[in-house]
Amino acid sequence: MKKSTHMILTLSIVGIVSGAVLAGVYQYAHPLIEKNKEQALQRAIFEVLPDAKSYDTITRKGKVIYKGLDSSGKLVGYAIIGEGAGYQGVIEIMVGIKPNLKNTIGIEILESVETPGLGAKITSPSFRAQFHNLKTLPSIKLIKNKPPSKPNQIQAITGATISSRAVVDIVNKTVKQAREILSPS
Repeated sequence: MKKSTHMILTLSIVGIVSGAVLAGVYQYAHPLIEKNKEQALQRAIFEVLPDAKSYDTITRKGKVIYKGLDSSGKLVGYAIIGEGAGYQGVIEIMVGIKPNLKNTIGIEILESVETPGLGAKITSPSFRAQFHNLKTLPSIKLIKNKPPSKPNQIQAITGATISSRAVVDIVNKTVKQAREILSPS
């Protein structure tokens, strides 16, 4: 009986100390993580809106949109975050849209846990470059095994069609949301 009491007491102390250490590390790391996320968000805004020198934040219908402005205050485009299901988890994308809401400027992958070596290629410059000045009316189409022949098409990554399709679906959905929010009623 004495041995089991000693074991329970030891495990309890180890559990309490471990819990306290984890709570302390969380309290220390959480503000740093949030600061890094904010910096990554700002970098992504200027990545998808390369002509922007500043931005204003617009919140409408529960969605945050970043309005990119050049040095004279002229609108150069909008940046909006979209997310959806990929092959292995949620993909979060920053989409840059021209002021006419009919063309993308570019995309930046904010978060992805796609398969390394396959689906993770959605973060590659060559894949993301396909979204530069891409027409969004009609909606973006994914094609396989051949180069794009229309201004609203992108080529799927070989072996990662699901991830490629997920990106296209997220971009189409995000652009549609932006149009609904920003178009005059």
